[in-house]
Amino acid sequence: MAEVLTIEELRSRIDIIDEQLVRLLNVRVACAVEVGRLKHEAGLPIYQPEREAAVLAGVRKAATELAGPLNAEAVVRIFERIIDEARRAERAASVRGGGLGPSVAGS
Repeated sequence: MAEVLTIEELRSRIDIIDEQLVRLLNVRVACAVEVGRLKHEAGLPIYQPEREAAVLAGVRKAATELAGPLNAEAVVRIFERIIDEARRAERAASVRGGGLGPSVAGS
């Protein structure tokens, strides 16, 4: 028989998951910023639609295979936003001429 959790217990789990998601998102964006630095050094554009399409295809496939409560299109919409924010961070780092900052690198 499945354990029945209270609203407070479920919210506590959500809070822990949220913190983990924020940490992982920061690590992901830190990697993207470093990719952006390398693109800048190589004279490549920040926006590379073929790479974005590949990432979205990958998360669509993963979401379909996992068949969780979020359907593939919902996951793709979330990742489109994550990619937009990562691209914004890449551009900002490129303008500053920096890469990973000490606080991000330690994430």
